[in-house]
Amino acid sequence: MNDTFLNTVNTQTWANGRHQVRCVNRIWETPDVTTFCFMAEQPIMFFFKPGQFVTLELMIEGEQIMRSYTIASSPSVPYSFSITVKRVPGGLVSNWLHDNLSEGDELAVHGPMGIFNCIDHPAEKVLLLSGGSGITPTMSMARWFYDTNTGVDMVFCHSARSPSDIIFRRELELMDSRVPNLQVNFVCETHGIGETWSGYRGYLDLFKLQLMAPDFKERTVFCCGPAPYMAAVKRMLQDADFPMENYFEESFGEPPADEDLDILTEAEEEALEDRSEGAMVSFTNIGKGIKVKAEETVHSAATQLGIRIPKACGMGICGTCRVLKVSGEVEMEHNGGITDDDVADGYILSCCSKPKTDVEIEV
Repeated sequence: MNDTFLNTVNTQTWANGRHQVRCVNRIWETPDVTTFCFMAEQPIMFFFKPGQFVTLELMIEGEQIMRSYTIASSPSVPYSFSITVKRVPGGLVSNWLHDNLSEGDELAVHGPMGIFNCIDHPAEKVLLLSGGSGITPTMSMARWFYDTNTGVDMVFCHSARSPSDIIFRRELELMDSRVPNLQVNFVCETHGIGETWSGYRGYLDLFKLQLMAPDFKERTVFCCGPAPYMAAVKRMLQDADFPMENYFEESFGEPPADEDLDILTEAEEEALEDRSEGAMVSFTNIGKGIKVKAEETVHSAATQLGIRIPKACGMGICGTCRVLKVSGEVEMEHNGGITDDDVADGYILSCCSKPKTDVEIEV
């Protein structure tokens, strides 16, 4: 073999942080859902836990916007990753992605992060429940189990508005036809004129669930979808005496509105200077500081000083607001948006960290 035809690949491994990636493909899934596939210029193996997410760093109309999306692909295909985005009426980011992000475009992503995944909660039998675009993390899990021949017993149940709105339908049906340990079920609210549908109709309820998975109480449940869907599923399982310690759900919601970052008025500045109690939060590389009340966060302190720390969730999930704590102590109540290694290195999430003593922060 002629070695001149072989390219040397110096592969790196993905680690939590900021990475520059390039869109390499757009896949039309349904009339209002598109999958965007990404790779890095320097080959990177995108290892992550199925169910985790990334946060996109976008520039929309001159403003930096951060938005988190679950990874829909599986780490079993490691040299690329994909997100699957539903166009939301009036949605700033989803519409921008559909209308503007093209093959060849580059952007920065933060991650991977997230405690909702099938690696940290191993099980021999799983029930994957999803509604609408909430299918992405459960699809990542199903792809991982399928590709790695784990033998995990899977019941996959997805709820959609109509047959034409079922995301990944053909792929799921193909997977179902090829392995005995995957049973795929779809529930459609309605079907359009000319559409043939012989599957479950209406909404997911206990009767349908018992038909799909008579042993559902013996399974570990992973659930993701719109908030009303997850609330209904959780209530249904609780009423059926399901062991809720085996129930896990994705906790994404709409990102909170950005705080007002306008320059403080002179009277407001004087009021801040008059604070005599509370911990001092100092931003060492900017030369500003402020005392905060017990219930205030590091992010709140930054906002009051006009310092913009990017964030996407406001709940300690996405990890976007990570900053370095140079000194002092904070009480941080996060939801998986930061690793133990980052904490050991002094990093905190500003959105969910409340100072216990005077602290010094580097942003």
